[in-house]
Amino acid sequence: MGRVEGKVALVTGAARGQGRSHAVRLAEEGADVILLDVCEDMATIPYPLGTEDELRETAEAVEKLDRRAVWAKVDIRDAEHLNEVVSEAVAELEGLDIVSAGAGVCGFGQVLDLTVEEWKEQIDVNLTGAFNTAKATIPHILAHGRGGSVIFTASTCGLEAVQGIGHYNASKHGVVALTKTLAIELGPRNVRVNALCPTNVATPMVQNDTTWKLFFPDVENPSQADAEAPNSIVRQMHVIPIPWVEPEDISAGLLYLASDDGRYVTGTTLVIDAGRLL
Repeated sequence: MGRVEGKVALVTGAARGQGRSHAVRLAEEGADVILLDVCEDMATIPYPLGTEDELRETAEAVEKLDRRAVWAKVDIRDAEHLNEVVSEAVAELEGLDIVSAGAGVCGFGQVLDLTVEEWKEQIDVNLTGAFNTAKATIPHILAHGRGGSVIFTASTCGLEAVQGIGHYNASKHGVVALTKTLAIELGPRNVRVNALCPTNVATPMVQNDTTWKLFFPDVENPSQADAEAPNSIVRQMHVIPIPWVEPEDISAGLLYLASDDGRYVTGTTLVIDAGRLL
């Protein structure tokens, strides 16, 4: 029997990266899954985002595991549409037990160089989108009266700051505060709320030309090879000398928090960082 057998989970940012990994891992352990993603690029984000075809591929991966998948294109900044989509999907799958609120983006720039639009888009997606997701999903968990688990994706940048991404730092610090507040408010109703705080993860958010330039400002055309090189700055930022962790490493943490293995764990920030914060 799987560790979340018979549960219904909802995953935002499910088209690829951590979101796809989380969805597949939950399905492997017995959950039916609601899959949501914006499936559009954003004006201030300097790398391509997931596509509708990729979201469909995630759904197909879940269905190959003999689990039900409901998927929809939705922008978590649009609270009204998000509420409608979630309500319809929960009705179709007859419940909701687990929420992985992982949709997020990362832009770049020194704080005083950021435009209002860059700041707003980052906060709107990463923080207000997390709030909207909580508002759209948690009432459905409460309605069934059997408790549940909500897992936000924050970051090590939600626990300490890194220069060049101040708006991202601010958004993820906000997610951590939201996590802790909801944990206090929902604990008496047997809903646990936690945050994953990973270091760099091998997804398109990290593995793109703009991020390579952030890590290697003095290299003319930096690439993934520079990051993977022995003694690269990306390796040196971790106690365990790796450039990044894999999405599957974060999914293992999410499964712990979603399942009864973490039944008394709430209000925590689960750091998966190869020693980066040290």
